[in-house]
Amino acid sequence: MPSQSPRRAVLAAAALAATCALVAAPLTAASAAIVADPITSSADDAALALAPIGTFESGLFDESGAEIVVAHGARLFVVNAQAGSVGVLDYSDPAAITEEFALTSAGVANSVAVRADGLGVIAFEAPVKTDPGHLVFFDANAADAASAYLGEVTVGALPDMVSISADGTYAVVANEGEPADDFSIDPEGSVSIVGLPKKAKLGKKPKVPTQADVRTADFHAFEGGALPEDVRVFGPTPHGDDLPVSRNLEPEYIVIDGGTAYAALQEANAFAVIDLDQALVTDILPLGFKDLGVPGNGIDGSDRDPNGSPSVNIQTYPGLFGVYMPDGLNSYQAGGETYLVSANEGDAREWGDYVEASRVKDLEDDGYGPVCDNLAAYEADAALGRLNVTRELGFDEAAGCYDELYAFGGRSFSIWTTAGEQVFDSGDAFERITAAANPAFFNSNHTESNLEGRSDDKGPEPESLAIGTLSGRTYAFIGFERVGGIAVFDITEPAASTFVTYINNRDFSVSVEDADDPLAVLSAAGDLGPEGLVFIPAEASATGAPLLAVANEVSGTTTLFSITDALALANVAAPVVSGSPDVGRTLTATPGEWSADGLTFAFQWLRDGSPIAGATKADYRVKTADQGHALSVRVTATGPTGAASADSDPVTARYLSAATATTGKVLVSTKDAVSVKVSVFPVSGPKATGSVTVEVAGKTLTGELSGGAVTVPVGTLPRGIHPIVVTYAGTETISPATGFGLVVVR
Repeated sequence: MPSQSPRRAVLAAAALAATCALVAAPLTAASAAIVADPITSSADDAALALAPIGTFESGLFDESGAEIVVAHGARLFVVNAQAGSVGVLDYSDPAAITEEFALTSAGVANSVAVRADGLGVIAFEAPVKTDPGHLVFFDANAADAASAYLGEVTVGALPDMVSISADGTYAVVANEGEPADDFSIDPEGSVSIVGLPKKAKLGKKPKVPTQADVRTADFHAFEGGALPEDVRVFGPTPHGDDLPVSRNLEPEYIVIDGGTAYAALQEANAFAVIDLDQALVTDILPLGFKDLGVPGNGIDGSDRDPNGSPSVNIQTYPGLFGVYMPDGLNSYQAGGETYLVSANEGDAREWGDYVEASRVKDLEDDGYGPVCDNLAAYEADAALGRLNVTRELGFDEAAGCYDELYAFGGRSFSIWTTAGEQVFDSGDAFERITAAANPAFFNSNHTESNLEGRSDDKGPEPESLAIGTLSGRTYAFIGFERVGGIAVFDITEPAASTFVTYINNRDFSVSVEDADDPLAVLSAAGDLGPEGLVFIPAEASATGAPLLAVANEVSGTTTLFSITDALALANVAAPVVSGSPDVGRTLTATPGEWSADGLTFAFQWLRDGSPIAGATKADYRVKTADQGHALSVRVTATGPTGAASADSDPVTARYLSAATATTGKVLVSTKDAVSVKVSVFPVSGPKATGSVTVEVAGKTLTGELSGGAVTVPVGTLPRGIHPIVVTYAGTETISPATGFGLVVVR
């Protein structure tokens, strides 16, 4: 999340919202526009494909109308900073997403998270952002805003991101503690840990924590020279010696792994490690710097290469380094180890009279000193002259010049161990991928469609990321804030991560900033400025299929992408049920045909689509309770790449339980006209109907049941003992449970 988001400009308006309780905000209509030809590019062996399938539009341009998104049930919860609220969207039909209501409180909504039982939490910064913020707890299953509000607690200044632990026991909040706009006040950065009540029982409202459940982990232990080397602490100190380190560190993003949380300290270029049980920052891990002078780490650092006709020019620059400065942070497991995944956006501090960034060619004119002779060639506009770098790194005091240059961000994503060791970085892949996909608008800005508008800053600007698992493979979905789009990498093997696919739901022929009426053309432009992403697995999806939801802060759109998984198991022919559906008889399931070999199968019998307890074998004996209900079987196939399920067609359990077939007298003569009375007795429910066939002494005759019985004339029969065989409804042969079932002729 950028430190100087457009949302700051709307604080005053948001402060007019109701204090404390959540209240309803005006609903916004959606036009659900998807661009005609999304830009795509994929690896030759890509196992995934994304496609936009639905959009909700807030109708806001460049006002943070959609920042962070999470999913729960059939709802998306989307942070709308301009409105200071969280919109509750129904996405059960992705092509027609609708807003049900909105939740708001005093200040600005920055982040939202929802626990599995529906306990939701929203992080609100105060109307005066340097004051303590608060968390509002709500019921994500509530029918409206009025009934959603559950309670709130106070936390640190500017709570920027909130996350809930996988076991649901903690809500953890990164309190960024940004300085006032004039840098007159700089609150402490901190991390609040809120103990959560046990998960609610089905159908019950979640309980909420109180202020007594809030503990705060601070950075006091790192004052007075205790800070690890290469953790960037710099800039004005409006409070003098009063906790200068704690006030400088600004937690940006939180990820939780068991009892440990990791916070991205973006401007400091580090991770903080927090022990949740102790509410203690145990370590700060510096991330080091990316050498942009080695092969594979090149950048396009100029928007004037040459002036007036910029071109894609990705190359390495010895003496130039990237400061990773991650924004989005996530984690996953591979080989039994936890890894952290970062989107290396970069961010410069600019508050009051303090401005960290300077163009390379302007360093001396801005009063920071010249570049040394070894870097003098970089001052040309076609080289790095216009590249924004930090004034705080690379200056050689003895020589009186900059002998190294440090640009903001890595233009990449990285994978780290929990000890802060980098095991993978995507290098210059992002710029190469976007250049190949859409060279005419390489490194474009988001509000304006242009060529190389961001080359001299942070390139495509990876902002946030989501992680998902499909068919036994783990994928990172990374959003590019400026040029737009989502890149997908297979990160199953961390050190050997590979590019899969890229998609950008944007029409570059529409330059919104250049339009006379930006709102009139906004819908046609597509998605601008992806800020927050969430992967929705099939089992948690309202559609039953995996999805990716993306909140776009510049276009104010929330877009759903379908995910086609080429490795997924597929059912080629549905499972089949054979046997009699009569009470007391046995049905047998066969698994059908699948797209892979070597699978194992599990069975679950269903009554009217709902699982029957304990019915998990291939054979199922029809029960009295099944009469009149639809019976089917769900087969789950499991193989090396994962599992998939398919259902058989249903069959209706019949009321047949017993039958008689009698001739009145068992012993007759060859002159007697014989009739066979057939009775079919149900255990319960309506009396049996349908056709019966009587076979006796070589004769075959039929009749229709009425009231569960029918008398079928047979006529005279030859001498002998003749069994009576009755077929019911043309399919099932009855072995009479009562009655004689035979006739003797003498």
